[in-house]
Amino acid sequence: MTACAIETAAEDDDRDGEHPGRGARPTEFTTGLTITANGAYAARLAGDGDALYVERWTLDGPEPYAVPLPLDQPEEPGTQLLPLADGRVLVARRVDGRRNTFSLLYPTGPATGELRLGAVEAPGSEQLVLLPPSPDGICAYAMCVGPDTTTLWLVAGGAFGPEQVAEVKGRCGGGVWLDRTGRMLALDRRLDDGPVKAIAVDLERGGEVTPLLQITEDSNDRLLLADPDSGLLLIRSDAPSPGHDRLGWGVLGSLLPVRFPECLRLDDAAVTPFAVQPGQVLMPETCAVALRIDAAAGSWVGTWQPMARRMGQLAAPVGWLAGAGLWTAGGVLRLPYATAGAPCGLADVEAPPEPEPGPEPVATAVAVGGSAGASAGPDAAVEEPRVCRPVPLQQAPLTDGKPAG
Repeated sequence: MTACAIETAAEDDDRDGEHPGRGARPTEFTTGLTITANGAYAARLAGDGDALYVERWTLDGPEPYAVPLPLDQPEEPGTQLLPLADGRVLVARRVDGRRNTFSLLYPTGPATGELRLGAVEAPGSEQLVLLPPSPDGICAYAMCVGPDTTTLWLVAGGAFGPEQVAEVKGRCGGGVWLDRTGRMLALDRRLDDGPVKAIAVDLERGGEVTPLLQITEDSNDRLLLADPDSGLLLIRSDAPSPGHDRLGWGVLGSLLPVRFPECLRLDDAAVTPFAVQPGQVLMPETCAVALRIDAAAGSWVGTWQPMARRMGQLAAPVGWLAGAGLWTAGGVLRLPYATAGAPCGLADVEAPPEPEPGPEPVATAVAVGGSAGASAGPDAAVEEPRVCRPVPLQQAPLTDGKPAG
């Protein structure tokens, strides 16, 4: 499972005055490199100054390598890229301040081929951003954020160019896929002047919206990452510490309470998860999570597992494209880097050591999913995740809310 932070205008009004180690938004960071959901390809803007061009990376071979995809005109710094599973790269460009055009780039011998897909209008203050790579590797989606409504577009993989697939009330940000088919999409939504709440959008049912995270009525609850294999959810919320966001984790469809581990809080540093180990079916506590740590001294890497009481920290490779990376199913963290001597490289990091058993103290005992009337305590065993639609956390059973341990 890979993910990268994507900056969206919908979050801009949330960033004032927060402690850098406790309230920094994950959307404040961009990686510069976007990786496909299957980890086979990646894309970034390469070059210097005004001479920018698209560069595609191949990551699933014996050694990584990069293929430049330049055109007659250089790319603008704000050009958005999204690699597809077939090796093509979707390019989204802002034209005349309101039109967003889409093209697919691919290598054709010594040249670059370009397939133009069409355009989407985003007038006025509306901004269009590409969503993270779809799990199916074929389709690509964009989100147009307006003052009161967010529109979702299928911009690649459709039959007739860009087509609107959903319209969601409110201003949305984020974007996390909840399944392996590219049907269920989680967004962080703000209605009017209310708090931010994560919702699930069903793209096969006309954009039907289901509440996903609501720890308290007034808390800002965002979904950062999700692993469909295990059901592990990485959450950022200010419910346990009003006014200060904290990282937490839960399991979609189980009765495991949401936990906010103390080991994920660092003074004067922002901690942002960017990749989750796939293939851990029904074992969310054993999933390795990679975290980007940003402080005044720079950026480095953290590794953590939900069943651990501590977070490992290690230096990033020189030239790390900060915030980008992927886990293999076997537990190897692969970090992409680019230097003058190695313009396309992957550094493999060994799996974290076996964690100490036992859960972290519970800061807010709220269950993810489950059925009403069931009981869940701070030390509840993990249930086998149910195949079910997301359930608002506020509808799940509560404990007395006291920390365990």
